[in-house]
Order: sequence, then structure tokens, then C-alpha cells
Amino acid sequence: MSEKIHLMVVGAHCGDAEIQAGAIAYKYAKAGHDVTFLHLTAGEKGNPPHIAVEDYREQKIKEAEKAAAILGGKSITLDYKDAELNEEDETITRVARLFRELKPTIVITHWENSMHPDHARCPRIVQAAWLKAALAGFEIDGLPPHSLTRMFHSENWEDMEGYIPDVYVDVSDEFDTYLEALSQYWFIMNSSDFRYYDYYKALGTMRGCLARTTYAQTLKYPVGANIRKGNAIPGFEL
Repeated sequence: MSEKIHLMVVGAHCGDAEIQAGAIAYKYAKAGHDVTFLHLTAGEKGNPPHIAVEDYREQKIKEAEKAAAILGGKSITLDYKDAELNEEDETITRVARLFRELKPTIVITHWENSMHPDHARCPRIVQAAWLKAALAGFEIDGLPPHSLTRMFHSENWEDMEGYIPDVYVDVSDEFDTYLEALSQYWFIMNSSDFRYYDYYKALGTMRGCLARTTYAQTLKYPVGANIRKGNAIPGFEL
């Protein structure tokens, strides 16, 4: 195995991280790398009529833990409220503290354009937390600075404005386990508003067609980060 990495997927709500990059995360977990799914909120306000909001929050946290275990990772759910996520310094510092504690190498999160305000704020929180965690000038509970190596965006049906993939990852061998993990979530299997399971199965198929594989998931560099500089064409050195 190459040098061990820690892959962290950060989602606005329980379920987002898994549907966006769960198969990629499982691919790395199988190879012996560390995987963490960090949920900034539980996504509890999408509760079905027969379950109270707070009860649904607890249910989603348990579903997230089950899904993460199937995908070979760990699940962390913060206590911010669904549809009320903010970019205040307290939120940024809390995520920065987790970056310093857990030392992720790569973070995958939402694309910056979304119909859901929590989704749109999530990558901005990640970016700000990365900076704060990396700079020694910020004192956070005596923890040493830590910088991510790279951040990527991933694909969510609510975040598709301007999302054009830069990276296709073959997840053909991981896809059945990915679907099993998704099935742990009530909303993915039972939502009357959106056919989550069908959509993400079809999305993996479609991206696989474009990647000339059976199934694939995609990633996108932050704006400008896909630029490469050097004295030759990347991959075709002189």
C-alpha cells in the first residue's frame, strides 16, 4: 500500500456524504486507508409525518453510523440544526478543530452551487476551516496546525448548477456495497419527494458509461485548482 491517507467526506446532512462519495470512500477503506464521514447536521427537518423532528434526528444519526460501518469508515454528526447552518466563526472553528484532531489528508464535500443553502455553505465552511486549521497563528485547544493536502467537490442532485466533473473514479467493484450502505437510510428508500436510490444507481451507471467502466463516481476540483503549471504538458514530460 502507498502512504496511508485519511479520506474525509463532509456533508451538510446525514446521507449527503455517502450518496456523493460513498463508493469512492469504500474503495479507499478497502485499500487500508482511514475514512470518516462528517455530517454538519443530521438533516432532521425532512422528517416523515409519523416521526417527530428530534426523533428523526436520532434515527438519522444511527442510520449514518450503520452506513459508515458498511463503507469501512466512521461517522460523526455535529449538533447544528438542519436548514439553519451558518458560517459563523464558531462553526468554522469547530470544523477546524476536527481537522487538527483527525488530520484528514483529503476532504470531499459539496459543490459550491446548490438549491439548498446548507449545501452551498458547507464547502465554504470547509475552505475556511482548512485555512484556520493550517495557520499556526490560530490557537485551537493547544492542537498543532494541520493542513489538508487537497479538497474536492462531489456530485449531488441538488448541487448541479455548473458541476462539470474533472475526475471519474471507477467504483465498479464497490458499487453493490455502496447501494447497501444507502439502503440504511429511510429517506433514500422511502422518500415521496425524490427517488434517491434510483437516481444514484442510475447516476453511477451513467458516469460509468462515460468512464468506460460499469460504475463510476465523480469529483470536481475547486475553481482554479485544476490548473497545472510546468515546463511541459502534464503526463508528457520532455
